[in-house]
Amino acid sequence: MFIEVSGLKKSYTTGEVKTEVLKGIDLKLGKGEIGVILGPSGSGKSTLINIIGGVDRGDSGRVIVDETEVSKMNDEELTEYRRAEIGFVFQFYNLIPNLTVGENIEVVANISKSPLNINEVLQAVEMEDKKDRFPRELSGGEQQRVAIARAIVKNPKLLLGDEPTGALDFQTSRSILQLLQQVNEKFGTTILMITHNTAIAAMANRVFKLRSGKVVEEWVNQELVPAERIEW
Repeated sequence: MFIEVSGLKKSYTTGEVKTEVLKGIDLKLGKGEIGVILGPSGSGKSTLINIIGGVDRGDSGRVIVDETEVSKMNDEELTEYRRAEIGFVFQFYNLIPNLTVGENIEVVANISKSPLNINEVLQAVEMEDKKDRFPRELSGGEQQRVAIARAIVKNPKLLLGDEPTGALDFQTSRSILQLLQQVNEKFGTTILMITHNTAIAAMANRVFKLRSGKVVEEWVNQELVPAERIEW
């Protein structure tokens, strides 16, 4: 398995109050697969994906990505892991406003060890004709396409999405999901994303349902639904 999470626990303490966020998570995802984590707000989805991505640390348990134990890395190793191995796509696009589309992507390509060709990535996300535009000149869907391009130009082993369609309308959301499927197929990128939208689960190889910090249900889809056919 490409991702293996076992016995992962995480809690936060505020004053004298300790809140358990993850209560022993077990999760596996194969290389080149799409995984979806479902669950309501407060179920621990973002905490889980941040730990897998090396942004946060668990209290106990193991996180292994591509045979490397992320849970044993020190701060310097985690920084390199995030830079070299992980692409992040968020609900809000986090583009640099005073840089053009091309420059936003180039910034990430310049710090990557084996980046993809910028023009090829722009073509893949259908934004090559807007390379010289600024974020303020783009729609929300276009900005998310740029955010995805920025995430994949570093040629990451793993693409993590935190509600990547959460701020978009239905039609735009579906086009972004189509794009993620295309990225998965074209570049072989393993994708793990979190959402509260159960309909999106139909496009995933593996689905994990979280509630109150635990995986309460998981399943494998034998047949994947193309993103353009997803309805909600």
